Amino acid sequence: MSTNRDGHIRLTSHPGHRAPGRFPLNWGAASARKRGPVIGTVTSASDRNAIGAHGGSYALYRALAVSSGALNPLARPDLTNTAPVVDIGPFPQWGEPGRIVSLDPWGHRVAEDFRAEIAEGLDIRPTIAVTKARLTIPEFAAGASGVNWGVEADGTIVRPGGDIAVTKAAIDPVWHLPGIAERFNVGEDSLRRTLFEQTGGIYPELVTRPDLTVFLPPSGGITLLVFRTPDAPADRERTLAW
Repeated sequence: MSTNRDGHIRLTSHPGHRAPGRFPLNWGAASARKRGPVIGTVTSASDRNAIGAHGGSYALYRALAVSSGALNPLARPDLTNTAPVVDIGPFPQWGEPGRIVSLDPWGHRVAEDFRAEIAEGLDIRPTIAVTKARLTIPEFAAGASGVNWGVEADGTIVRPGGDIAVTKAAIDPVWHLPGIAERFNVGEDSLRRTLFEQTGGIYPELVTRPDLTVFLPPSGGITLLVFRTPDAPADRERTLAW
């Protein structure tokens, strides 16, 4: 199975790529609808409003699968039953410009917030997945290594065998370039040029498309493990351990 394209390659530096996008991004807006969806699709260039592709470093493995004919390049993920297992947010900080610049705080809600657009065929993908998981820490098991760690099994969070029930979030990087530049106290033009040069020129849009302010870098993501209830970090009355 292979439907790889083998015709003319249209570079992002060619004329015609500066047309206003259908889905402009308003980073730091108070809601996902006002902010707009982050779209890194590789199947519909006119819908793109971000540099790079979804999946972080896995985008390269997807390219290998497509190149070998093992994956249809037009394939899209089925988002059925992929909603977060717990509700997280929204929080006021999500709508503060400049507060969050290296991930999309709305990234786990795209199937809900942009349900109509996805149903119409728009390739919008989550950048955060939230699920339940078990974290195995053998040292917490009774009598392990002869050390008493002071953690007792309650049967709900800590299991007798040492397993711990957690909420797990897998987060792909989503960089807001103006915000990243401000954090590092550098000019955005300088940041874009340096990213372009130090990645071997792999993303020409960094220097040819200043209108695209969001970058999906091919880097590893973040795994976040929350013990107890996931609303605890937002409760200022609770003491957190990091």
